[in-house]
Amino acid sequence: MSRDQRVQDNWALLFAQRLALKNKVSLHVVFCLVPKFLDATIRHFHFMLRGLEEVEKECKDLNIEFHLLLGEAKDVLPTFIKEHKIGGLVTDFSPLRVDAHNIVPCWITSDKQEYSARTIRKKIHDKLPKFLTKFPPVAKHRYTSKYKSKGVDWVEAEKSLEVDQTVKPVDWATPGTRAGLDLLNEFCLKRLRKFAESRNDPTINALSNLSPWLHFGQISAQRCVLEVKRYNKQLSKSVEAYVEEAVVRRELSDNYCFYQKNYDNLDGAYEWARKTLEDHRNDKRPYIYTRETLEEGKTHDELWNSAQIQLVTEGKMHGFLRMYWAKKILEWMKSPDDSLATAIYLNDKYSLDGRDPNGYVGCMWSICGIHDQGWGERQVFGKIRYMNYDGCKRKFKINAYVARYGGKQHRYIPPV
Repeated sequence: MSRDQRVQDNWALLFAQRLALKNKVSLHVVFCLVPKFLDATIRHFHFMLRGLEEVEKECKDLNIEFHLLLGEAKDVLPTFIKEHKIGGLVTDFSPLRVDAHNIVPCWITSDKQEYSARTIRKKIHDKLPKFLTKFPPVAKHRYTSKYKSKGVDWVEAEKSLEVDQTVKPVDWATPGTRAGLDLLNEFCLKRLRKFAESRNDPTINALSNLSPWLHFGQISAQRCVLEVKRYNKQLSKSVEAYVEEAVVRRELSDNYCFYQKNYDNLDGAYEWARKTLEDHRNDKRPYIYTRETLEEGKTHDELWNSAQIQLVTEGKMHGFLRMYWAKKILEWMKSPDDSLATAIYLNDKYSLDGRDPNGYVGCMWSICGIHDQGWGERQVFGKIRYMNYDGCKRKFKINAYVARYGGKQHRYIPPV
């Protein structure tokens, strides 16, 4: 259990239980906890571990053994398998794959990297009737294991981590499946009606805010869509918009990262985008900022600073502003390579949904034009889509957003 950290609404666990029942054996769930992962901090590991505590309790209630192993799977799983004398099932069924994260498994949606939402949309919608089904429950397991889990020492597990302890957990997001499902219900009842018209306005609370729970697999995207679609008669436009975001756009991101090995660098961009960025690599930038200055939110732009403050303090950033935020990094750093690396670094370090296909594709769309087209050519950006402060001003009340997060204009001091 790595990508989808939940018991119910989990096709992988359902399939495992089916195999266990068929072979009349006990069922075990194993999670391998690595001491560090990319730029994840204690903020991310705290959210994950508290969710896994809930998984352990639910497994115990269902007579399923939960084991937390410390270390890389390749290092600790072989010993675990040997000690517990696990045999035939592992080798007999190793070629099988179960996608518990997407609604339509990405290798079934398409056998290639798709160019844009336009090219993948019909492929997904054609397959949704087959895959967007109700979940059977994971039931209480009828075969008890003689290899009992000793129970997890969660305090010791957290002590084993070798991660940045300065980026603290956030208060607004309670980890775990129960909290995620409660938030889903609240979204359906209170915010879904505003989603179609107001989802791109950072000053209006219209989003689901479910991305952290989806990222860690504490709730299922399929469950979210099933619940939202219950409101289709009353709120058809919002339901349609949500399905576009939660299914088409989300699974387009998985498609990109699944088929594109360079999903996090300029080599993963389309040829036209690489060329235009290279052509404008040496253009004079209006401002040049270091990664440290950006991380501290000390630019001349109070809107950008406010977005960075939201990211650092809340572990999230409104989706519309995340595009503006990343495009300004392209405009204000010495090269597109530095810009992309910095956007990914900041997103992965602070955002609860960092280190995720959606995050990588969001940065690649903003800076490298992935899933987009060429636009009118201009300084620095070339043909990459441009966004600016005045455009944001026309879309929402910038002052209200800035007042909420306290971003200030800082005097620009050119680097030496």
